[in-house]
Amino acid sequence: MQFCVLPIFCYTFNMQVKDIENLAELAKIELSAAEKNTLLKDLDNILAYVRQIEGVEVKDIETEYKNKNVWREDKAGNSVFSRDLIIKQFPDSQDGFLKVKKIL
Repeated sequence: MQFCVLPIFCYTFNMQVKDIENLAELAKIELSAAEKNTLLKDLDNILAYVRQIEGVEVKDIETEYKNKNVWREDKAGNSVFSRDLIIKQFPDSQDGFLKVKKIL
């Protein structure tokens, strides 16, 4: 069994039913034997895919994204909506406040 951490990830061990049982216990779920075997097969496939991705050479690749501000500047302007227009359209209001049904 081998497990590596940053900067390189390694998943050279194969999962076993005991690993699935430990995960189920942590998640506080009960699994049948068939579900454990299905999850074991699925997780083995996921780890095989991760191993495949780890094999991709990326050391000479430059990033193509640039950090930039995507927020617009706040500018005061005229709005189509006004406080009075909203109060007039609301079914019930009192002293400039909108009245709604009690929810608690």
